[in-house]
Amino acid sequence: MKMGTFSNSYLLVVSLLIFSISFGVSSKTLDIHEKFLQCLSQNSHTYIPTYIKTSPNYTSILESNVFNQRPLSSSTNVKPFLIITPLQESHVQASVICSKKHVTQLKVRSGGHDYEGISYVSDVPFVILEMINLRAINVDAKARTAWVQAGATVGELYYRIAEKSRTLGFPAAVCTTVGVGGQFSGGGYGSMLRKYGLADDNIIDIRIVDARGKILNKKTMGKDLFWAIRGGGGGSFGVVLSWKIKLVPIPPTVTIFTVTKTLEEGATGLVHKWQEVAPKFPNELFMRVILTLTNSTTQKGKTTIQASFNSMYLGDTTKLLLVMKERFPELGLKSKDCTETSWVRSTLYFGNFPAESPLNNLLNRNKAANTFKAKSDYVRHPISKTGLEGLWKRVLGKENPVIIFTPYGGRMNEISESATPFPHRNGTLYMIMYVVIWNEQGGVEGSKHITWMRNLYKYMAPYVSKSPRQAYVNYRDLDIGQSKNGTAGYQLGKTWGEKYFMGNYKRLVHVKSRFDPENFFRHEQSIPSVAF
Repeated sequence: MKMGTFSNSYLLVVSLLIFSISFGVSSKTLDIHEKFLQCLSQNSHTYIPTYIKTSPNYTSILESNVFNQRPLSSSTNVKPFLIITPLQESHVQASVICSKKHVTQLKVRSGGHDYEGISYVSDVPFVILEMINLRAINVDAKARTAWVQAGATVGELYYRIAEKSRTLGFPAAVCTTVGVGGQFSGGGYGSMLRKYGLADDNIIDIRIVDARGKILNKKTMGKDLFWAIRGGGGGSFGVVLSWKIKLVPIPPTVTIFTVTKTLEEGATGLVHKWQEVAPKFPNELFMRVILTLTNSTTQKGKTTIQASFNSMYLGDTTKLLLVMKERFPELGLKSKDCTETSWVRSTLYFGNFPAESPLNNLLNRNKAANTFKAKSDYVRHPISKTGLEGLWKRVLGKENPVIIFTPYGGRMNEISESATPFPHRNGTLYMIMYVVIWNEQGGVEGSKHITWMRNLYKYMAPYVSKSPRQAYVNYRDLDIGQSKNGTAGYQLGKTWGEKYFMGNYKRLVHVKSRFDPENFFRHEQSIPSVAF
């Protein structure tokens, strides 16, 4: 990177930042702050926004992109001594160069949907590279492609695509506030995964800053690193600046519906049947099941399980009803249950907005800050009714549990397990996400809910994938293994690596060891760098 002088105004900002550090900070910490800020100024021609703990906006910036409050509330976790919010690609390069020079852990955050907080807490002093300002999106409808920077949300991406075309879309997250950088790094699924696969199956180029501070693209990084970044999990290989994606064709009209059934209305039988039919539906039909608690209509003062069959069909209602009559008549879908709309409005629907609400809701980056624990599983054989009833028994009476069954099949069966690091392909019926949410403060209450979640996870073991029991890397779960400060060796890394990546773990380690031999990019569940 070309070095140069920096502006007098930037010198003044740096000086003020250094001076504003409270006198209670140790001289060692002060030295780290000084040297790091000086390094940033020496490696950039332009002002790089930075925030230390005494900066007025430090707390609001740190917490603004936090989806799960639990990691922040832990007394054992360390907050970053510096938050960097780059305005251009060269600022990311400078951040990498200075973090490496001063042997400082660098964590990267795009959208903040980080279940274990590994992008915003640590057990050692560290720096956050907050990508919120790098979120430009350039859609080329004629070429059916788009460049999207890592700090954008999928809602922003959907909005910009819709500005250019009604018949193009992209298969990414159902939650519109998810950050592109993190979601695409771990696979990225949504309501079109059965038709078009994952987000990372539709990525055709990437710009990334590597451990040397160099910007690489698909051509200059080579096929191995390009393979690893598309599904190998964020934070292990570099800082993704932007993705070039292939847009997919969609019909002008799609159909959405949600049908709810309680246990008293036959939900157990319907969910049992859903396991067999949903992965075999036409690829155009996506139907997930969201399991929550609701008040019983037959037993006053009691709760019951409610199964919501939450769906989208890439086509009109007439065709959908024919499919449902043939494949899943037990659900009893009627024309009045269905709404015909455009694809972009279906993304509002899945994002918990009314489908007819203003499209600029997709630009809303605000998210509810919850306190929760989540886990994931993959199912390869239908769970028996007895198994489902045991699950219901453990969920009933628990406050705020949410369990989501997401169907696979279709295009997911056609892509090789090794095409990208994301291996959960052919033979997978569906994925399960378990979430328990709580409002109480304090370690005792949190521990109670986490224990409940771990017991539920233990109960499900006989019914889900085995050897290894698989998990989704974007739903990070530190229970399945972690290392202190990202210093795992091959065997320790294998405890989570094989669950997330199965047979692709070894190849990921080879790629990591070649491109980042010093293990600069690391976190509690990163891919280790080892000598073979």
